[in-house]
Amino acid sequence: MATLLTSFPRQSDATAVIVPGASPLTLSFSQLTAEISSFQKKLAALGIGHGAAVSIALPNSYEFIISFLASAWQRAIAAPLNPAYKKSEFEFYIDDLSSALALVPQGAFAKDADAVRAARKYQAAIAECYWNGKEVVLDLKDPGKLKGKGNLQVLQAQPEDVALVLHTSGTTGRPKAVPLTHRNLTRTMKNIKNTYALTPADRTYLVMPLFHVHGLLAGFLAPLAAASSVIVPPKFSASDFWRDFITYGANWYTAVPTMHQILLKGEIPNPKPNIRFIRSCSSPLSPKVFHDLEKALHAPVLEAYAMTEAAHQMTSNPLPPGKRIPGSVGLGQGVDVRILDAAGAEVPTGSEGEICIRGENVTPGYLNNPSANASSFTKDGFFRTGDQGKKDADGYVFITGRIKELINKGGEKISPIELDNVLAQHPAVGEAVSFAIEDEHYGQDVGVAVVLKDGETVSADELRKWVTERVAKFKVPKKIFFTDNMPKTATGKIQRRLVAEAMLKSEKPKAKL
Repeated sequence: MATLLTSFPRQSDATAVIVPGASPLTLSFSQLTAEISSFQKKLAALGIGHGAAVSIALPNSYEFIISFLASAWQRAIAAPLNPAYKKSEFEFYIDDLSSALALVPQGAFAKDADAVRAARKYQAAIAECYWNGKEVVLDLKDPGKLKGKGNLQVLQAQPEDVALVLHTSGTTGRPKAVPLTHRNLTRTMKNIKNTYALTPADRTYLVMPLFHVHGLLAGFLAPLAAASSVIVPPKFSASDFWRDFITYGANWYTAVPTMHQILLKGEIPNPKPNIRFIRSCSSPLSPKVFHDLEKALHAPVLEAYAMTEAAHQMTSNPLPPGKRIPGSVGLGQGVDVRILDAAGAEVPTGSEGEICIRGENVTPGYLNNPSANASSFTKDGFFRTGDQGKKDADGYVFITGRIKELINKGGEKISPIELDNVLAQHPAVGEAVSFAIEDEHYGQDVGVAVVLKDGETVSADELRKWVTERVAKFKVPKKIFFTDNMPKTATGKIQRRLVAEAMLKSEKPKAKL
């Protein structure tokens, strides 16, 4: 059966999880299984059963891992939340799923933390969850709507049960709830395992948050499915990364481009660790950063393409000796990837259209959102990603822009990603993000936010000249905004909408001369 219960070896003494720290914790698959089973019984005793939503407001930790897997094993719906959310954000997500239980860190109840107050508002039960050195404790603080409903049976998950609900980032309006079944998750786990030829000899260092599909699937669940092991620090720390990576014997990691760039700015270990591959996903990796990473770390960089609705991975560049192409997100990986026109027909090779996908990994549809489901799936069952792209003759996928983020300058469609990559080649530019700005004459024109490298200076006119020499005149930015840092999501992902809003608030570009 394709469920999280059967997805990894349960009777193995091999290492599954390492939690670094002052008192490092190393757990075998057998120990992991025993702790999950124990916590599942605690959830059943509390009244958590089939279809109950469990909001998990915990940082990356052993208790997150146990509570997530135990909830899924119990046929409940795990709903991980960013523990740094504010009260209003917790309220939205807890209310949207009518959560039965909110799990919070030790001490949160006494502090009346934001997650606690949000859960109380919607009568969700509140329990502190923590490792006490012997077991993962489930300490009920407020029974809420579970009062009098305890002592349920321990259940066994089924493939079509919803195991996980995450929300889209809400770049256009209200965030949509994405249900992912055990079958969806285990299919992606299998795809990732096959893509990167993961074996028990591999060990990854988790830098992405577990409340994000990237960290949860690629950084944690897929390695377990390969009977390999995962190092789980509480958060990404550039100062700890290489020390822990080397100390605990990691040989690969997956991250967003921003994190790769942070590591490149720091000191690279000498001698270099033995890295089998580096994976990049969740936002476009510029060819420059691709080459810089490979040069600095002597390891193949494999860019992948993923989204929440696909339970993460859809495409990836292959391992050597397969061809990896800077600027491409690679080949479909256990997923049917096609480029379709507005009517749902496949376009010729090399032509642009909407990237659409079909496979066992794809969500059955958004929760309580029939209009979104009607517009998001073709009559043949392909999910419309909202990304514009094309395929080359070998099947490699190139993303040319987010359809709703394409800049429409007087009828000319401009890809922000193309401009990002051009500007990133300038020796003074650290980061560049392009976006649409309003224009009386053209309707839209091009704005760009730029972060310069430390100690570098360049003027807006010099950057325009640089772009003019490399792209058509109509693509040259009208406004260039200089900033010290880009607004990012909690996972380190840069969203054009957030950048555009932040830059346009300033009204006038601030030049560094």
